[in-house]
Amino acid sequence: MTADAGLRAVLEAERAGAAARLAGLERELASALEVAAEGGADDEHDPEGSTTAFERAQTAAVLEQVRDRLAALDDALTRVGEPGFGTCTGCGRPIAAERLAVRPWATTCVVCAAR
Repeated sequence: MTADAGLRAVLEAERAGAAARLAGLERELASALEVAAEGGADDEHDPEGSTTAFERAQTAAVLEQVRDRLAALDDALTRVGEPGFGTCTGCGRPIAAERLAVRPWATTCVVCAAR
């Protein structure tokens, strides 16, 4: 297996996991919105917990993060194997193999990512 094939396999596995997470969050949010629309949700503040509106907002925020991750994974899948894949978009230097092994969708090196 080539390095590109290995990265592609990792990216595809990450994408499958992110897609499953996205589907689950979308179902969770749709269900919460349906309950709220029916008026069955008590949105009063529970002293030992959060309001349902806050929980919906948190789910929506996580949903957006997962969508962003999917977009990054899709982008990486189109670029893997092409010239320039593994090159930092910030400084133009190669992204360390160790970074790509952990985060194959990375578009920046560690130095540029820290900025």
